[in-house]
Amino acid sequence: MPPRLRSSNLSPTVASCPPARPQSISQPARISREFSQSSCRQITLRRRKFYEWLNGPGRALKQPLPNSTNYLGAYDRYGNLVRASPGWQAKRTPKRNQDPDKESGLTEKAENEGEKPEGQESADDLEMAVRRQENAEKEKKKKAKGEEEDRLPPETVEDLRPFPLNKYFRSQPVLSEELREAIYQRVKRDGASVSLASVEFGVSNERVGAVVRLKQMEKEWIAQGKILAIPYSKAVLEMLPTTPRIDPSLPKNKGKRPITHEPINDLIVHPATRQQLFVPVAESRHFTRVDAGKAFDNKLLPADDRIPHPELVQVERELAAGLSFEKRRELAEERLAKEQEKKKKEEERKQAELASLKTVPQRRWDFVFKDVSVDSVGRNGRDPKGVGWRYGFPHEDRKKGQVKIPTKVEA
Repeated sequence: MPPRLRSSNLSPTVASCPPARPQSISQPARISREFSQSSCRQITLRRRKFYEWLNGPGRALKQPLPNSTNYLGAYDRYGNLVRASPGWQAKRTPKRNQDPDKESGLTEKAENEGEKPEGQESADDLEMAVRRQENAEKEKKKKAKGEEEDRLPPETVEDLRPFPLNKYFRSQPVLSEELREAIYQRVKRDGASVSLASVEFGVSNERVGAVVRLKQMEKEWIAQGKILAIPYSKAVLEMLPTTPRIDPSLPKNKGKRPITHEPINDLIVHPATRQQLFVPVAESRHFTRVDAGKAFDNKLLPADDRIPHPELVQVERELAAGLSFEKRRELAEERLAKEQEKKKKEEERKQAELASLKTVPQRRWDFVFKDVSVDSVGRNGRDPKGVGWRYGFPHEDRKKGQVKIPTKVEA
């Protein structure tokens, strides 16, 4: 079906003609109008300002600083690094003439046109020679002072702000590649536990486990011949703040402690502690953290036992007690040996339990049989080791005459 034509666009002669007679339709010339003319002007102006910034203050962002971030918050509106000194800024500015013998116009003209007679040098050549001498004296003074002003100071909190308009956002550091490899070797090669590696490197237990799993997968991919995105990983690590590894075996790091990547003793909020309680306590009673945990829930442990590293609390107590370093080390080794023995016994118990089971494989299911004894229910028939102790035996609170309210209050 052909499109309809509006009568306002047709001439009067065409409108009066019968529809059966074909006529050539001539439309009046319309005045062209660009609806996006104002927006195009604004976009062009913004683009022009962007290129002016890119070729001006933004030029410093094209060459990232080594071992430093490249965020906008580290530079001012003129493209100068805020934490750097003026001497460092002057040193970072690229020089056009790197050869000092070609900086003066006298030398260049002498090479091209031949040397001039003595006493006929131009004023510009003399001025350049004087500037060269002044710069040489300044360089000597800087070397005498140790060039302290040319050294780039470490990053501050403002340097970790990628978005200048959002002053409350700071970029969090990530683990460096050397620190990840050290954590993996400590756990896999040396056989250290996750908790011990967490304390040594200052990384949480969850992050240590994630690093070990990812490193294991990476080494499996390398063994399979898969291609890794190593250039991409290096580029990302160069743009983000990283936590370096402090190797105690090196002489320069003797006596230094590892840099703490994150708090390793953050206590997870228990759901039972989200309510507010008012517990009346006698003045003569010593109300401890254990009592506070039982006030919320009878099975809630105190904060000293629920933290990821409860052994650090004991270390601080021994340090406050004034014990010597050798004594504290001896006690720590004893606790570690007891923990290893406990884990070994638990592993042996699990292996013995699995060995006592008899598995009969079938087509769809596997039947597992376990030897039991009638005497395992105990004298009263309520031992948890008994078979079927949860079924068919009524609870005491369902019998008549049972007291269901507390009869005494523990002091």
